[in-house]
Amino acid sequence: MFTGIIEAVGKIKTAGPGRLEACVPRDWTLFEGESVAVNGACLTVASHNPGLAVFSVSPETVSKTGLRRLKSGSAVNLERALAAGARLGGHFVTGHVDGTAHILSVRNDGNSRVLEVEKPAGAVLVEKGSVALDGVSLTVYDVSALSFKAAVIPHTWEHTTLKDLRPGSVMNIEYDILGKYASARPSKGITAEFLKENGFL
Repeated sequence: MFTGIIEAVGKIKTAGPGRLEACVPRDWTLFEGESVAVNGACLTVASHNPGLAVFSVSPETVSKTGLRRLKSGSAVNLERALAAGARLGGHFVTGHVDGTAHILSVRNDGNSRVLEVEKPAGAVLVEKGSVALDGVSLTVYDVSALSFKAAVIPHTWEHTTLKDLRPGSVMNIEYDILGKYASARPSKGITAEFLKENGFL
């Protein structure tokens, strides 16, 4: 489980079938078998050295995410798994990417950037709900039949790969897990009992 609060931006060293090598902060203590979100996709650490992690990537992950577009030198958002008892600054992000979406436009709005993103078929989005784009926790607004918007504050813009976005860029997208549960069981809605049954209380 992750939060969508990016810890570092790393660069891909090599990308090949079933594996990625990524440069990570040298002070990270990693363990084989642990999970790290790479552009929002939960990957397993296969091996590591100071400043470098090798990840296993399943065919399902390759087919559903933009990881297949990564190459040597590509910048990626990195987040280690949420530690028990840690602050949850973003929202619950599983790292199980739902698919990809294209950026339609990027514009300035006061001190922020506004991303307009295509709304994929079957998207689970609600006004003022949460979404993870390339692993970054953002708030959704202005949801229409074809698109939605998300505002990015300066700190997030400067400390993630979002600053590299251009119209046409492809991003991994993960819908809010609570929204997906609610969509799957619309007759019951989200109640205290529902949240308890699904491990949130």
